[in-house]
Parts: sequence; structure tokens; C-alpha cells
Amino acid sequence: MNIARSFTEWRKARRTYNELSRLTTRELDDLGIARGDIAEIARRSVRG
Repeated sequence: MNIARSFTEWRKARRTYNELSRLTTRELDDLGIARGDIAEIARRSVRG
């Protein structure tokens, strides 16, 4: 994997992480997401 692609994927994962982190606990509950799962969900979001 080249550096540019790695950086792009990192940025996408970081954006997803930040967006999910801004949600309230109730909003996350409505989506079926635990706050502790946000990092893994963000990582999986760029893996396809």
C-alpha cells in the first residue's frame, strides 16, 4: 500500500471517528453503537 493511500484511509477513519464521537450516548444507542466501539468502527469503515 502506498503512502498516499494510507494517509487517505487514515483521514477517512479519523473523520468517521470524530463524527461518531460527537454523537450523544443516546444517539449512539439508537444506532446500536457503544462508545467504546467507535475506534474499531472507524477503522473498519476504510477497509471496505
